[in-house]
Amino acid sequence: MSATLHVEETAFGKWFLKTETWRVHVLERAMADLVRLIPERQASYGVVVDVGCGSGYSLPKLAQRFAPRELVGVDIDPQMLALAGAEARAAGVGVRLAEASSSRMPLPDGYADLLFCHQTFHHLVEQEEALAEFLRVLKPGGLLLFAESTRRYIHSWIIRALFRHPMEVQRTAPEYLQMLRSAGFVVPEASISYPYLWWSRGDLGILERWFGVQPPKEREETLLNLVAVKPA
Repeated sequence: MSATLHVEETAFGKWFLKTETWRVHVLERAMADLVRLIPERQASYGVVVDVGCGSGYSLPKLAQRFAPRELVGVDIDPQMLALAGAEARAAGVGVRLAEASSSRMPLPDGYADLLFCHQTFHHLVEQEEALAEFLRVLKPGGLLLFAESTRRYIHSWIIRALFRHPMEVQRTAPEYLQMLRSAGFVVPEASISYPYLWWSRGDLGILERWFGVQPPKEREETLLNLVAVKPA
């Protein structure tokens, strides 16, 4: 696999994916937000694909919320896939794991009912190709659950110091929205959310949590959650 397809995460970044902060304040809150944004949510979705499944903490959560008959985890990092497999086994969740780039998934056309992409996209170098791949893999009417950090956050000093990303491809929230729509997805306005969580702020939320200073209403957003639909 070409090393140009992704930027290798730091040791700190891989450690962070195992922490309670990641499980609760990042992953769980994003998933809860995404679920409420789904238009006409169904009781179950036949095939659910977790793109960039990482250490696998999302897999039991996806199984619980969407009751798929098949759950697929895709990641380019074999070490992360090993952790994801162990996490799924510990939770008693069946999953098929695939070592692959998000822009070259070993899945047939129109295979998935729901695709989950959480805090993965800003790691990708081939972003346009990945969106085309998402569209290809989804069934007509299928859903893309997309949760992402924006350029404002990725370019902040603390993230630059602790993590590693392809900096030249980072985008603002409006740019991500335009990118998804240009790729062919439908993104209803009612299915878009801009959480402004403490960990996504330059001061880590200290001004609000310690001193009661409310964040400005006019700001450059640091997080974007949305549900996009492949046209039927």
